[in-house]
Amino acid sequence: MNGFELILLDKKDYAAFTREIQKAFQYGYEAECGHCDTVILPEKDVSETLNAVGNVAYNAKVDGEMAGGAIVKIDPETRHNSLELLFVKVGAQSKGVGLLIWNGIEKLYPETKIWETCTPYFEKRNIHFYVNRCGFHIVEFFNPWHKDPNQNDEPVGGMPDEVGHYFFRFEKVIN
Repeated sequence: MNGFELILLDKKDYAAFTREIQKAFQYGYEAECGHCDTVILPEKDVSETLNAVGNVAYNAKVDGEMAGGAIVKIDPETRHNSLELLFVKVGAQSKGVGLLIWNGIEKLYPETKIWETCTPYFEKRNIHFYVNRCGFHIVEFFNPWHKDPNQNDEPVGGMPDEVGHYFFRFEKVIN
């Protein structure tokens, strides 16, 4: 895609980034589960992820316009890195932007041994994307009987209880 750029997110762009990632996550949830009055990805969660130690955020632009973005957690010692959040702006899906973002992230961190990420079980598009397009493998399924050790007992984000405890964990081992 001509005109694609993956650039470090400037703090002055945090608010716009947050709004667009919230819209994208809300859209994804509602496309699978129906209308929801609750914000699926609360601003507090985005802010905590943006500001966490070791996290780096990127704005994806196509022809100078925001088309998506990503936040990664980088551990230079273990080289076991994590894709914390990735989104494609509503209206820009199914045009290859997500794969451009992911490929750009991989190129920025060639020293990575393992990439890890998670997605909710209902996000069929995400599961397809990570497994079939990006080369990740599902390695774990978090649910009420097998809880994510890094998560408290509350459902993730603003998701209703019946879905907020069900996530796939993916890994991509880099040879």
